[in-house]
Amino acid sequence: MSDTIVKSFPTVITGEGVTRKVVADSPELMVVEFHFDTGGVGALHNHPHVQSTYVQSGTFEFTVGDEKTVVRAGDSFVIPSNVVHGCRALEGGTLVDCFTPRRDDFL
Repeated sequence: MSDTIVKSFPTVITGEGVTRKVVADSPELMVVEFHFDTGGVGALHNHPHVQSTYVQSGTFEFTVGDEKTVVRAGDSFVIPSNVVHGCRALEGGTLVDCFTPRRDDFL
């Protein structure tokens, strides 16, 4: 694997107890790790990107549209384009999100 394929991105504080780190990207796809302390909040928001979320660790209460659900390590789901969503960490952990196309606002 050449060094041009592997990129390094900074860790960004996105809120109290929440950080974001892009781990891979291309114009068509972006993979991002979000680390949450217990009680950390991913504020309600929406975007035109389709998002898949994998719960690597922790427990989270997610709001997606009008539905609230609790997800745990090993769970995954898809959030359609432009649907309002957000979460709260009931137990600190890591979410791995994939976006298509890439979230240029994260670069």
